[in-house]
Amino acid sequence: MATRKASKKIAKKAVKTAKKPVKKAPAKKIAAQTKGPKYVYTFGAARAEGRAEDKNLLGGKGANLAEMCRIGLPVPAGFTISTECCVEYLKLGGKYPKTLEAEVKAALARTEATMGMKFGDPENPLLVSCRSGARKSMPGMMETVLNVGLCSATIPGLIKKTNNPRFVYDAYRRLIMMYSDVVMEKAEGIEPAEGKGIRVQLDRMMHEVKAQKGYASDTDLTEDDLKDLVERFKIRVKMVLGKEFPDSPMEQLWGGTGAVFKSWNGKRAVSYRRIENIPDEWGTAVNVQAMVFGNMGSSSATGVAFSRNPATGDHHFYGEWLVNAQGEDVVAGIRTPNPLNEATKNEQNKHLASLETAMPEVYRELDGIQKKLEKHYRDMQDIEFTIQEGRLWMLQCRVGKRTGVAAL
Repeated sequence: MATRKASKKIAKKAVKTAKKPVKKAPAKKIAAQTKGPKYVYTFGAARAEGRAEDKNLLGGKGANLAEMCRIGLPVPAGFTISTECCVEYLKLGGKYPKTLEAEVKAALARTEATMGMKFGDPENPLLVSCRSGARKSMPGMMETVLNVGLCSATIPGLIKKTNNPRFVYDAYRRLIMMYSDVVMEKAEGIEPAEGKGIRVQLDRMMHEVKAQKGYASDTDLTEDDLKDLVERFKIRVKMVLGKEFPDSPMEQLWGGTGAVFKSWNGKRAVSYRRIENIPDEWGTAVNVQAMVFGNMGSSSATGVAFSRNPATGDHHFYGEWLVNAQGEDVVAGIRTPNPLNEATKNEQNKHLASLETAMPEVYRELDGIQKKLEKHYRDMQDIEFTIQEGRLWMLQCRVGKRTGVAAL
């Protein structure tokens, strides 16, 4: 009987509890629990969350990186922060959407797992690039920062891992030159007098060292030269811009991302959009991608190429490359680039080794990739690539611009 009475009491209590109205969570708490819009899309290891058709969301570069992954090409892993995020960032007055940090951390973890390195790790550091990428190509109008993640904590580990201190300090001086110019000066709206910009000043300091020591090229700078330069660079950055060069990988990453977003409203970009009738509301994506290095010595290189000659339309694989260099060196004009193959040599570069003869296996792989891309996209391709210690990596593809004659 006691058991039956107890059961009845429990049943009555349960009924009363069930009849009680459920308290609604405050609106603010519900909003906090709701997942926000998706801003970050990953790619790497033959998988991607985007595809070629997503250029409005991921920009042309991000969409094509995703597509190259999908068709099995060797692409360094990374993630694209969407054009929608750029629009929101600018709308918020240069502040990131609240949900972005968690998305970036998750995407960064996936990139680390794919590449087998960890961002900011003192022993096995991952470095990344921050590159712009609007839905319509705007060459040279927006910004890029390479080697993000190099700092006092990661430099010793990268030296130990690569056994190449000269390469590490060369990468660091490039980061300081790019970051101080793009993030600390341009993105902050600082407009120095002609010849007084931080990049010009740092370039001048490096040229003075080369002149004093009788060097013909940047590649002649020694490890000791570069170690001394980076320390003097940081002193000059503090003196000119009034801020210390950031020594935190995450601070560098967020700074680089914001600078790319801000470059959408830079003077050059706005002027270009007016000429090309590109709407202001499109925004740009940011591609954060694991760094691969063409400046690790004689078995490393970087280059640009076209699946056909862009001037004549001839069906010859055409392009240029530089050994022991990063991408900026090819377009900077500081060294004469080598021809891609024997068939396209000219009077200016006929004395230089082609990639076809210097690295025949890599050339054959690259030739196969450009044919695959042209067949896949059904149009002439403009590609960028890096070779790190004999291993080929694809960094970009897009429909190539050509002359009217070439188009016919």
